[in-house]
Amino acid sequence: MKAKRIMLEEDLRKAFDIRKAVFVEEQGVPIEDEFDEFDNLNGQCEHLLVYFEEQPVGTGRIRWVDEFGKLERICILEPYRKFGLGKVIITSLEEIAKERGAKMVKLHGQTQAEGFYKKLGYQTSSSVFIEDGIPHLLMKKEL
Repeated sequence: MKAKRIMLEEDLRKAFDIRKAVFVEEQGVPIEDEFDEFDNLNGQCEHLLVYFEEQPVGTGRIRWVDEFGKLERICILEPYRKFGLGKVIITSLEEIAKERGAKMVKLHGQTQAEGFYKKLGYQTSSSVFIEDGIPHLLMKKEL
């Protein structure tokens, strides 16, 4: 298991394939909502891939919003969800935030993942809201 920052368009396409499989095909998010103006390598976000047995199976990105690092598009292909890869993605994105001097990170977590994020030190900061038809919560963590 390892996380790798995405520096090449080829790797960014692999991340997009994972996101399409999880969010669009599995969870029913409209494809036009999944991909946005931050899906590039121009520095507005940092993207990463997580590998299991040398295969890219998960992804996430961090975007700079005000003084926060906002963790986004975190997902893992279904067969690989029980290997601790989510923690690898989150801690890797948090390290990027620390490198950039962020004191806090936030995310919109699906309600079914609230317990996972709490175990990693996140606190729920909102009531439930709907994003792309899926219940979410705002969660924050001081670094």
